[in-house]
Amino acid sequence: MTKWTDFLKEEGISQEIIKDIELFNETHRSKDVYKSRIPDPKYLYYGKDTWEKALCSILAGENILLAGPKATGKNVLAQNLAAVFERPIWDVSFHINVDASWLIGTDTYDGEKVVFRQGPILKCALNGGFGVLDEINMARNEALAVLHSVLDFRRVLDVPGYERTSLDDATRFIATMNYGYAGTRDLNEALCSRFAVIDMPVISDDDLKRLIMREFPDIRKDICDQFTYLYKEIEKKAESAQITERALDLRGLLDAISLMRKGIKSGPAISMCIVNKTFDSYERKLVQDVVDARIPADLDRKVIFA
Repeated sequence: MTKWTDFLKEEGISQEIIKDIELFNETHRSKDVYKSRIPDPKYLYYGKDTWEKALCSILAGENILLAGPKATGKNVLAQNLAAVFERPIWDVSFHINVDASWLIGTDTYDGEKVVFRQGPILKCALNGGFGVLDEINMARNEALAVLHSVLDFRRVLDVPGYERTSLDDATRFIATMNYGYAGTRDLNEALCSRFAVIDMPVISDDDLKRLIMREFPDIRKDICDQFTYLYKEIEKKAESAQITERALDLRGLLDAISLMRKGIKSGPAISMCIVNKTFDSYERKLVQDVVDARIPADLDRKVIFA
């Protein structure tokens, strides 16, 4: 497991903030039954400024909205925050079928009697969890209306036919929002005002290198540099609208390196995890040209890893 205090110090987070986190964790102990929900993230988020904004917002009792384009680490940061604050996490991925009863809960028959089945928002509220509201700008208005009293100063949840529920002091909600995805829309002013909004920056060259080196400690530095430059060149082409964002896939880059470690050569690995995610033939050719200019197709793990 990651030693979060050491990691935050490496990121340059002040000792005062770290002490406040430790006090929060001492004051708000998670129930043993939900400790399995406390994440142990596979990836770490890098970026001092964003870390400081998110940590201080959580400590101040705010809910946060992580907004930005693809591949900026929104879900990675949400998982990291839950781990740092040692909170159980409830994930809600919004889509057209998510409604109020799915979020709060509903009456159901257990074979003997009618019982109330708690939804993820109610469970999170009662147990001091961190609720990750993924792709919140894809949610239906009915579903979003349920969240208003949960997210503002009232911090309560009215369950029709049941008691009014107050949120546990440790409960926080972290929403994520991508720009420009099909089916998304702008959040209304009332909902947006209930969040501290963090505009997620693209990962820097240095932080990307750190991420790759941490995930693959035995990778050769010069090869790591080439993978970083490859990703950044794809990013530039996406920003200038020469290609879509399909090929801008940080997870895909890390997956490709994992395949190389298992024995697949660089060309096929990058094709599987990056190039082939673009289905337009002309665009795929542009991406392939960027790859060919940076990474020889026949590199094997003996060359890539020390």
